[in-house]
Amino acid sequence: MERDLDSTLDSVDRAEGLALDVAERAGFGEEDLMKIGMAVRESVVNAVVHGNRYNRNKKVQFRVERSGGRLTVRIADEGEGFDFGNLPDPVAPENLMRGSGRGIFLIRSFMDEVQLRHLDPGGIEIILVKYAT
Repeated sequence: MERDLDSTLDSVDRAEGLALDVAERAGFGEEDLMKIGMAVRESVVNAVVHGNRYNRNKKVQFRVERSGGRLTVRIADEGEGFDFGNLPDPVAPENLMRGSGRGIFLIRSFMDEVQLRHLDPGGIEIILVKYAT
């Protein structure tokens, strides 16, 4: 299933609903559904807010697919991108009280595989993978 989503926070709910529908039909349990939902929500928020910066002319590309016991979600923005190697450690003492900066950390803790890649001519794609247990 593939969709182009608007760069609005309404797209967060839409993406989560689409991913959970596919995951539920694939047989994922309640705990995994919660983890998938949270990872998708955080990824789409990042794409809308940090990637596309709410720009109405930019879209968030969303794709979810299942294959056997594997769910793969791809979320891409059309923003300027960022340096993956320069993410602050969210559990470092100096960052514990920050109001943001934990998204990628949480996404990685909820999913079995997470890949980030730069797109040409611009943007970031995050690929989320969850295996049925």
